[in-house]
Amino acid sequence: MRGQVRTARLRASALGWYRAFVNGDDQTGPALVPRWTPFDQYVEFQDYDVTTTLVTGNNRIGLVLGDGRYRGGLGAFQHDSVYGDRLAGWAQLTIEYVDGTRDEYVTDTTWKVGAGPIVRSDPMAGEVVDLRVPSALDPATVIGGFPHAAVTPSGARQLIAEEVERVTEIGRLSAASIIRTPSGKQLVDFGQNASGVVRIRLSGPPGRVVRLNHGEIKGADGELDIKYLTPFRAWPHKPQTDQVTLDGRTMWWQPWFTIHGFRFVEVEGLDANLTSEDIEFVVLSTALEETGSFTASDPRLQKLYENVRWSMRSNFTDTPTDCPTRERSGWTGDAQVFAAAGTVFADIDAYFRRFLRNLAAEQLPDGRMPIYAPAEASEFSGGMARTTRMLSGSAGWGDAIVLIPWTLYSYYGDTTVLESSYPAAQRWIDFLGNRAAAPSRRKRGRRGRVSAHHEQFIVEKGFDWGEWMRPGESFLSSAVDSFRRSGATVATAYYEHSARVLGKIAGVLERTDDERRYTDLADSIRLAWREAYLGPDGRIGIDRQDDYVRALAFGLLDEQERPAAAARLAGLVIAADYHLGTGFLSTPMLLDTLRDNGYADVAYRLLLQETTPSWLDQVNRGATTTWETWEGYTKRGSAANSHNHYSFGAVARFLVEHVAGVAPGKAGFETIEFRPGLESGLTSAAAAVGTPRGTASIAWRKTVGHFSVHVVVPPGALGKLEISSESHLLTEGEHDLHVTIHGTLVNSRDAP
Repeated sequence: MRGQVRTARLRASALGWYRAFVNGDDQTGPALVPRWTPFDQYVEFQDYDVTTTLVTGNNRIGLVLGDGRYRGGLGAFQHDSVYGDRLAGWAQLTIEYVDGTRDEYVTDTTWKVGAGPIVRSDPMAGEVVDLRVPSALDPATVIGGFPHAAVTPSGARQLIAEEVERVTEIGRLSAASIIRTPSGKQLVDFGQNASGVVRIRLSGPPGRVVRLNHGEIKGADGELDIKYLTPFRAWPHKPQTDQVTLDGRTMWWQPWFTIHGFRFVEVEGLDANLTSEDIEFVVLSTALEETGSFTASDPRLQKLYENVRWSMRSNFTDTPTDCPTRERSGWTGDAQVFAAAGTVFADIDAYFRRFLRNLAAEQLPDGRMPIYAPAEASEFSGGMARTTRMLSGSAGWGDAIVLIPWTLYSYYGDTTVLESSYPAAQRWIDFLGNRAAAPSRRKRGRRGRVSAHHEQFIVEKGFDWGEWMRPGESFLSSAVDSFRRSGATVATAYYEHSARVLGKIAGVLERTDDERRYTDLADSIRLAWREAYLGPDGRIGIDRQDDYVRALAFGLLDEQERPAAAARLAGLVIAADYHLGTGFLSTPMLLDTLRDNGYADVAYRLLLQETTPSWLDQVNRGATTTWETWEGYTKRGSAANSHNHYSFGAVARFLVEHVAGVAPGKAGFETIEFRPGLESGLTSAAAAVGTPRGTASIAWRKTVGHFSVHVVVPPGALGKLEISSESHLLTEGEHDLHVTIHGTLVNSRDAP
């Protein structure tokens, strides 16, 4: 430096993950940056204030690179080098001096490149480190003989500022227990399934190799069980394994460029027995502001809520993923069904806007949406695979481009997300229209004859995931059921629903012609759906729970038909001994649909069900996150599928909005509906949610003959307390109310 510094800022990014160092000071820390985006289109950069880090005279700036999502393994088959096979870094240091002048230093061919102790890093497989190899960033390392950096062509067309909180450390967990397994390995149980890495104290002779194997489940044999996480023999590496070659020092170590989903860590290669003082779980997630809470007199519901929170934390990394272990892909269907539930935990507005931007950026020319975002494809690797392209037209999944923006608008009240997603949403609806218009010989699940005019609105052609993973279904049986029986019923219902929602979006955006166009389209699809799937006896589709949930929730039935359909839905639940029979798409709507159509008692009894399939069955079996399937284990008792999937955790929204009872009325919580779940059988419940106007909360307690409720209405909002058939308007501020069970307001006072 050549003078007194006013400010100094370092901007940095990479094709891969990176850490930026200034004079040996780690500016990035545990953050996994840059965030996963369609790297052939844009890459995010980070901004660091290094004013106090620079010193008079010479300064050393460096970047350490890891594979990250750019070159590392992606998806169910761990395909690597999807976006490129050469890592690259970029940095720009801008120094402004007190005298008004400035200097700027950028990465170019004068920079030197050297190796370090990280031998291999992969976001899925893990990190391999040899501590005997000196780091090029060590001040004692002479870099004069290192080769110069080369300019690497980048497929990315744009470098953009990061818009979302980083994936970084959000907390630490201590070991709950440490045992020796029958094979003699040390197994650490942290008591909580989550995403992150281990920080461990290592000691041993030079050349000693220590391995850390991460997993969710301890098998019946007492050993770590990861077999269910490796269903595909094509995987090039054992998943979630970190390896360290020691250099003789005693030191704390944690990996830099990987992330694992786990509760248990199996440690190999250490002679000494570990204690809880030697190891800890560094939890990594997008550092969202968590604004929600929920409590209830039934601790099982409280545990369920916390399990969902942990699944959300685990999967809200650099894109909302399906699971943090097996695939880690940004599946659109999972995100679509969970988005509303996410709002009860944290401010997810910016996070999902980034997801939607990624999704729209990779929309195919014919309008179909990728099945996950980012799409795990680029020109470098030959574009989207044929199979992935075929799977990308699925209803319920692609509809995320319509339904997630509407969800964000409903909870946050900002129309810009509707505007930015609108063109992609239009193209998606056009794609569904082309699917429906394509001739098809299949007539799946029909209960009536469809007129020639309405046949053009039935979505038969193409692939759909369908309801997906009903109780007892496997991946294969779910797909087969959709192909042979129920796919068109689901797809046509979603075509109608998304067209109608897009009409509402057009209305909000004051696009009158579009509003009329999409509303008319939805009306036509509705008539076609009714001809095809509503039988003269009132039976719907395949006559399963999800058929009635969609019909009632999407408004596909006339008013006089709704009571019979609701009765049939309740009857199916009761016939199953109050067990649910729904999968990914309809489960988030099941309890609301029962409650809103006169069967609140059935809804709450279903919520409190304790045997498989149910939410509380997982809680009772010791789950600390929500599972991908209702069963979680095979009939032989071994783990099956992911044990950290947030999709079925969408029930958390029902807990907050219909058990505790606080939900948005008008968009953005301009009005707030307080509806205590008095029919739940609980004696008390409470919840708080973050809104654009501040925190809204409710706490109620039920006693013999009356109940008391404490409500907080944030500034600028109007509350409406609903009890039985009566409602009471509440202005902003705190309110203590005492109400009879019949809904009569006994007294009210504003809290000072």
